[in-house]
Amino acid sequence: MKIQLVGLAAVLLAGCSDAPTEKKEPEPPPAAVTGRQAFQQTFGLARTWSTDVLPLRIRSINVPAPKSEDGKAGAWEIVYVSESKARMRRYTWSAVEAEGNLHKGVWPGLEEAWSPHGQERPFLAAAIKVDTPAVLQTAISKSADYMKKAKTKPLVNFMLESISKYPSPVWRVFWGETVSGAEWSVFIDATTGLYAGR
Repeated sequence: MKIQLVGLAAVLLAGCSDAPTEKKEPEPPPAAVTGRQAFQQTFGLARTWSTDVLPLRIRSINVPAPKSEDGKAGAWEIVYVSESKARMRRYTWSAVEAEGNLHKGVWPGLEEAWSPHGQERPFLAAAIKVDTPAVLQTAISKSADYMKKAKTKPLVNFMLESISKYPSPVWRVFWGETVSGAEWSVFIDATTGLYAGR
């Protein structure tokens, strides 16, 4: 009887080891996303911090890979504010781990003090109707003189904000790493997609 049980156990173990193993699909390569996609990735987590969150600023961050192009970037920073808490919090979405404390996926930053008396104003999420690929095309079409210049241009960046100069939130499209150091910049209305100015 003991011999039969030992034999049966050996057969069962052998059968288990012959079971087909599941092949893991390779992880897709990291991909850049649009400004609105990055906003949507972070908004749910921001609402767990405070249910009255509103976006204050969305900006693109260029990373070595994936390459920023066609209105997409490999990382984004979205700043949210909570009027009830009088606080703000930065959230990042990144396709990869990168310098500048960027972590793959959505990551919340620390809370900071915030007052509604600055130049920037929070805006409703519903105002983000036009996404960065379309915004880029409009910006290029309104920048003919700059685009004709033969020299190599810096990478394009995007920043969505609501400022007193314009009645609706605007995408600032600028060629350069910072707003102050940009070679060229234009404003596109985030709700209508129309050129707003320079």
